[in-house]
Amino acid sequence: MPLLINDIKRQNQALADELSKAIESVFERGWYILGPEVEAFEQEFASYCGVACCVSVANGTDALELAVRSLELGEGAFVATVANAGMYATTAIKQAGSRPLYVDVSAETMTMDPVALGSCISGNTGAVIVTHLYGQMAAITEIRDIARAAGVPLIEDCAQAHGAEIDGRKAGAWGTIGCFSFYPTKNLGALGDGGAIITNDETIASRVRKLRQYGWASKYHSDVAGGRNSRLDELQAAMLRVKLRRLDIWNQRRREIACRYSAAFDGMPLVVPHASSKSYVAHLYVVRSAARNQLRKQLESSGIATDIHYPVPDYAQKSFTANAAATPMTLPVTEACCAQVLTLPCFPEMSSAEIDQVIQGVRATIQTEVISQ
Repeated sequence: MPLLINDIKRQNQALADELSKAIESVFERGWYILGPEVEAFEQEFASYCGVACCVSVANGTDALELAVRSLELGEGAFVATVANAGMYATTAIKQAGSRPLYVDVSAETMTMDPVALGSCISGNTGAVIVTHLYGQMAAITEIRDIARAAGVPLIEDCAQAHGAEIDGRKAGAWGTIGCFSFYPTKNLGALGDGGAIITNDETIASRVRKLRQYGWASKYHSDVAGGRNSRLDELQAAMLRVKLRRLDIWNQRRREIACRYSAAFDGMPLVVPHASSKSYVAHLYVVRSAARNQLRKQLESSGIATDIHYPVPDYAQKSFTANAAATPMTLPVTEACCAQVLTLPCFPEMSSAEIDQVIQGVRATIQTEVISQ
């Protein structure tokens, strides 16, 4: 069996007894949608993130879309975002009736470059979505200040940054709205899809509560346009409550693994993450290599799984370029990153021997003639 990028089966098996009890409690109660487990999880997650409100939804993309809709920007408004994060924000922006305004990223962190944002934000910009990519928080203080100065609401895409923090403030608590995914591979993952928005603005929270359920102000009375069926179910909420209690421990283990990797790869022709502070929770351990494809091939032949997050900038996707109205563009740092990124295995349940296996595999491959050329 190859060493996987993230062997989520191990985590769930280790928690099997607690998860089973959580599931049984839902069965016994007989309440499966928007019940006490959802309410309790929303309160606990809001408290964990240090905000007033949490509204759970069906998945992370819905969280982003409903966040944009809740701002009532108007049809065709521009939303600034990055193009190297897998189309998730782009999809949400388009579904909400807005238009993406792509901003280049920092070569150091691969997250939104504040200087690039400052140069393109204008009176036509309705909002900013900043993605905390791979578990690395973006330059959120600078980005928040730029958005504030422009009078533009800031949405944080925290789908890969559960529990990351700067100066004691968690990801998602810096902007107007924070959006999360609980897809099974996330740092806080359900056993299916799930998502949430967090905010300190009760008006926004109330609007999202309506949007997630047909726009209902009360049962069968739809007052808000753009509503849909996007609800976290009781089973997923119950399991997320079990896992939330362990999130900080898991994040610390992820950082430890990332630090071991980065120390071992020092001096090699690789760009590695900055892995030491709590602003990084190592959702994915992503290196950059000019010989990315050769490195990937050699590692996988040695039984080490890899992946590419993400190979194509959003604006270069066929679904985007097929639109005759799409404006051709290029973002040099974004494109350089997409051409070089490679994801290595990193998850809390990895053994020391498995970490060494990855390190030795990378070292052996880098030293081969095919990589050194």
